[in-house]
Amino acid sequence: MRKNVSRRPASRRRLKKKSFFSGKLRAFSTTVLVIGLLLVTAYHYRNGLAYYLSFKTDKILKKDIEAKRIADIRNHQVLIKHAGKMVGIDVSEYQGIIDWTKIDNIEGSFPIEFVFIRATAGNDRPDNYFKQNWSNAKKNNIIRGAYHYYRPNENSLEQAALFIKTVKLKRGDLPPVLDIERLPKNQSLDSLKVGLKRWLNKVEVYYGVKPIIYTGEKYYTDFLHDEFSDYPFWIANYNFFVENIKDDWLFWQFTEKATIKGVKGTVDVNIFNGTVKEMRYLTLGN
Repeated sequence: MRKNVSRRPASRRRLKKKSFFSGKLRAFSTTVLVIGLLLVTAYHYRNGLAYYLSFKTDKILKKDIEAKRIADIRNHQVLIKHAGKMVGIDVSEYQGIIDWTKIDNIEGSFPIEFVFIRATAGNDRPDNYFKQNWSNAKKNNIIRGAYHYYRPNENSLEQAALFIKTVKLKRGDLPPVLDIERLPKNQSLDSLKVGLKRWLNKVEVYYGVKPIIYTGEKYYTDFLHDEFSDYPFWIANYNFFVENIKDDWLFWQFTEKATIKGVKGTVDVNIFNGTVKEMRYLTLGN
C-alpha cells in the first residue's frame, strides 16, 4: 500500500523564498537611504568638516592654533554665515576666573565685541564673580550687559530688588536681561507671567530702559511670544540644523560649546541681529 507522504505546499515554499528576498531588499534600501542622508549632511557641512579636520587649505585661522579647538562643527558654519555681524559671549561664576586680557576673538576672524554677565539668581544669590567680570569687561573695552536668573517660585519684586542693588549700569552698557528657563512648581502659568511682568516693570522704571528677555526657543514660542511681544528677545537654540538667526530674535545664543582663550572649559556664543551702529543705539545713554 502506498504511504501518504506529507509535503509542504509549493505555495508556502514560494512565499518563504519571496519573504527572504523582500527582507534583503528592505535592508538594502534602508542602508542606501542612511548612507545617502549622511552624504547629503556631510556635503552640506563640508566647509565646517574641512575646517574641523584641518583639510582646508584656505583656513581663516593660520596664526591662532587655539581657535582650532572649536568643539562643534556647526559653530564654524554659523559664524561663517553671519560674517559681519557682532559676536559675543555670556559668562557666570561657572567659568571661574577669566583672563579678560586674553578675550579677543573666536576662530581668529570673529572678534568678541560684547558680553552678558550673570549678576544675580533668585532673590538672594549674587553671582560670585559678577563684580570682577563686570569691571574687567569694561577695562578691556567689551560692551557689557548684566542678566538675572529668574526663579519662578520666589518673589519677583525681591528678585528685581536684588538685581537693582547689585548692578550699576553706565552709559554704553546693554539693557538689563531677565533669564527665564524654568516653569513654576507651585503656581499657575498665569501667576508666573504676572511675576515676570512685575520684575520687568520694576527694572524698567529704575533703569529707564526696556529689559531684554532671555529664554529657549520652545519656551519663547509656547509661553512668552504672545504676551511679551513688545520686549526684545535673546533666544537660545543649539539645533545642529538651525544656521540662521530669525528676524524676531535680537540676540541668538547658538552654542554652549565654544572654546576661547582666557576662559577655562566651554562658553556660550551669541550673535547680535544688527549692525554696530544698531548695537550702539541699543546701549544706555544713546
